Amino acid sequence: MTASGEDRVPPRKPVAKKAYYSIGEVCELTGLKPHVLRYWETQFRILQPTKNQAGNRVYRPREIKIILLLRHLVHDQKFTIEGARQRLHRMRTEGELEDEAQEILSPEFLDAMKRELHSVLDALTLPEPD
Repeated sequence: MTASGEDRVPPRKPVAKKAYYSIGEVCELTGLKPHVLRYWETQFRILQPTKNQAGNRVYRPREIKIILLLRHLVHDQKFTIEGARQRLHRMRTEGELEDEAQEILSPEFLDAMKRELHSVLDALTLPEPD
């Protein structure tokens, strides 16, 4: 713990450090479950990860940005799947997709997400018995 009482979490490496990520790595980066990612693939045509020779999904950094944007729309802004699909389509046709994705991935957003996840973890952690 630091002097302010907060745990120090080592900063995560940026998303673009690898060419391809496994579904498990994407789940860890985004905080989503694998079944959610697989479902979103059926609902959003823009999200089409390739499969490697073993048949496993592999995600590129571009797809991870889209997943983070979708997570923001569905979880934070409370869009329905249909509403998120329409918003994503509108952003693509108006050329706003990259700008919106960059805003979502900004350091301030990621820091806020990290703080929120830590508060959830603290709320779910049982105190140690005396």
